[in-house]
Amino acid sequence: MAQAHHRPELFRSRGLSDSGKVSFIELFFDLIFVFAVTQLSHSLLENFTWMGALHTAMLTMAVWWAWNYTTWVINWLSPDALPVRIMLFSLMLVGLVMSTSIPEAFGHAGLYFGISYAAFQIGRTAFTVWALGHGAPVNQINLVRILCWLILSGVFWVAGGTQEGEIRLALWGVALLIDYVAPSLGFWVPRIGRSTAEDWAVEGSHMAERAGLFIIIALGESIIVMGATFAGLERNAETVLAFLVSFLGTVSMWWIYFETTSRIGHHYIVNARVPGELARAAYTYTHLLLAGGIVLSAVADEFLLAHPAGHLEPGVALVILGSPALYLLSNAIFIWIVSRMIAVPHATGLVALGLLAAFSHALSSLVLSAAAVFVLLAVAVWGSRFSSRLCTLVPKHHG
Repeated sequence: MAQAHHRPELFRSRGLSDSGKVSFIELFFDLIFVFAVTQLSHSLLENFTWMGALHTAMLTMAVWWAWNYTTWVINWLSPDALPVRIMLFSLMLVGLVMSTSIPEAFGHAGLYFGISYAAFQIGRTAFTVWALGHGAPVNQINLVRILCWLILSGVFWVAGGTQEGEIRLALWGVALLIDYVAPSLGFWVPRIGRSTAEDWAVEGSHMAERAGLFIIIALGESIIVMGATFAGLERNAETVLAFLVSFLGTVSMWWIYFETTSRIGHHYIVNARVPGELARAAYTYTHLLLAGGIVLSAVADEFLLAHPAGHLEPGVALVILGSPALYLLSNAIFIWIVSRMIAVPHATGLVALGLLAAFSHALSSLVLSAAAVFVLLAVAVWGSRFSSRLCTLVPKHHG
């Protein structure tokens, strides 16, 4: 976008060797979301029911949307600029209120969550509208459109916080629908129209790295749960084996993403003709599913470490197999979106997990988890070779 920046210090440099570098303040900002992801997994553990799962899924969608939109903003704005830093510090404070409200978001803390979430989204976007007015008018119009949609959804977030039970659930469901449908509609607003993919000038390497860092945040929750639970257990053969299986599961998820998915994504977005289109399609939605799979795996690790032997409850078996299945599926969807190639290792892994499900009733948590981790490790090794071949191809369909 060839716009003259009247206040260039507010904007991220483009085209330089380090223009996509993630700053320390961005990493500092992420700490709020480390805490938020921890709250999400603990909430599901404390309310391990279908309704609890629905609540956690909705809150995960909100947390991801708050982080994701901020990543887009910092893709344009310079985190070294003082006004931008003050904005990020302010978001951290509001985000801390939002995160502390997660366990009781569908209880007595609903209004705190609704107000803090709406303030987080609207405040950041309003600041960005002001900042982009100093040199990026096209992007400013895009952000005005986004601001209108976020104000609309914010009404439902706050209204839901004032209600209880099914009414809150319905109002927040409408708010999430507004939030998630808006990008596919180009944030259409009467009289000023809609945004197009060509309008979203993004720094591809920065977007790819930030998405990877969110995966690290989610994987960090697995490490925290694993370590905290194991620290309080008696050391015996079963608990030690369960600990090793949990650790290998987390390692294999890291391997699958960073040695396959992230490499492919970085290759294609950097070489894309319209990186904004690819960023919206691949990074905006699929990483929510990836994070969801990792949060579920942390819950599965908690159950495994607490009860490695004995009868396996159907709900626990579902989480033990469902978390790697969701993770493999979302990685495969991402790879398909960016490359239009079927991720054969991931598809094979999903078939293997399906076969395991047929025998899960006869297995202990430890044996079933170990088998699932073996599948993940096999996909990780195979996927590394798959990505090496795929990254040698020129992304023709992206221009």
